[in-house]
Amino acid sequence: MSDDIEIELVVVTMTFDARPNQADNAELLAILSKYIVLARMDDGCRNVDLCSSITKSGRHLVIQKWDSDEMQRQHFDSPLMVEMATSCVGILAAAPEIDMWEGTSAHDLR
Repeated sequence: MSDDIEIELVVVTMTFDARPNQADNAELLAILSKYIVLARMDDGCRNVDLCSSITKSGRHLVIQKWDSDEMQRQHFDSPLMVEMATSCVGILAAAPEIDMWEGTSAHDLR
């Protein structure tokens, strides 16, 4: 194996804020939980994590790691992503905040 192999890593964050009631928060958690389990099976997905804010009730963060920008973009156009997004209609306080990050010093244990 060559020492000069370049590994690309794309990190995506998506922040979701449920409307301020317990039912919407519980529904959002169910939607996101299903999404992360299925997204982990997509080609090029290294990992997907779901985190919930301790300081702001109803705020949830999805962190994804992808082998490449191309694979991540394919996922964003996938039926799974569309299903998750449409399932969130009516339960979010605002549109999710989505950002893409370069894995400058991110490490994957895979």
